[in-house]
Amino acid sequence: MAEIREPTLNPKYDNYTYPITNPTTGSGHPGHTTPEQDALVSKMREELENEGHTERLDTINLLRFLRARKFDVILAKQMYTESETWRKDFKVDDIVKNFLYTEKPKVFEFYPQYYHKTDKDGRPVYIEQLGKIDLTAMYKITTMERMLQNLVLEYERLADPRLPACSRKSGKLLETCCTIMDLKGVGVTSISSVYGFVKQVTAISQNYYPERLGKLYIINSPWGFSGAFSVVRKFLDPVTVDKINILGGSYQAELLKQIPAENLPTQFGGTCSCSGGCELSDDGPWQDPAFLHHPTPTPTEAPVALGDAA
Repeated sequence: MAEIREPTLNPKYDNYTYPITNPTTGSGHPGHTTPEQDALVSKMREELENEGHTERLDTINLLRFLRARKFDVILAKQMYTESETWRKDFKVDDIVKNFLYTEKPKVFEFYPQYYHKTDKDGRPVYIEQLGKIDLTAMYKITTMERMLQNLVLEYERLADPRLPACSRKSGKLLETCCTIMDLKGVGVTSISSVYGFVKQVTAISQNYYPERLGKLYIINSPWGFSGAFSVVRKFLDPVTVDKINILGGSYQAELLKQIPAENLPTQFGGTCSCSGGCELSDDGPWQDPAFLHHPTPTPTEAPVALGDAA
């Protein structure tokens, strides 16, 4: 295991209150950067400041954009600025402060998508059941705009409080989640009706919230899916491909290697059965006051117990 270098922090932006290193993450992650990569972070921040940007310039956030663009500062800056423009246009700050998804229980009858507890690495587990999507029924309850607003709200809550709380509990920096995508019930006839919605969801995830995927388990994949994916994977980054596991109907043993049985809902082979339903519980360390916003540590405390950054 490579030695962890103490991250180069910027006191103006890096006011973290959770761990800022993880011994298992690779090159380009906090604690695993080279002096050259540290210099690129400083260069990107300075150029963005000169262009008038003041938000989300902390080191961990900038490293996410740089990793997503292979440490090409020009491309990473473009990605960052496009994200900031989108945030203003979509009124993300207003959504975080004011949005209430009161129709969630009814919408989830047709499209369950939720965070639920953690995997064995301490990361939040995110579950989507695409086979249940019925847009016709959902649009009688809600609108496309409100569904996307809820998606954005949940991404913001992943950044804070979910990941910081999980990092505090695990004692290491966690920046990604473990995703289960259930394709049970997805057929050729349903693909076209949900394609537009899924395309928008995917674009928001890839373009504005980079480097959030830790592991992806695609379960109950229909016949022919693996073959089709083998063609697609040729165009994907090898780092991304390594995170994806395509499983059929006999997926439980593989899921349980990554997720404790007590954290996995019974319908997926685990033993968890939350009161009121796992899909509505939002259970996890982010619900425990012991792992919510801690004060900034003093210099005498352990250096890994640093941070809160969006």
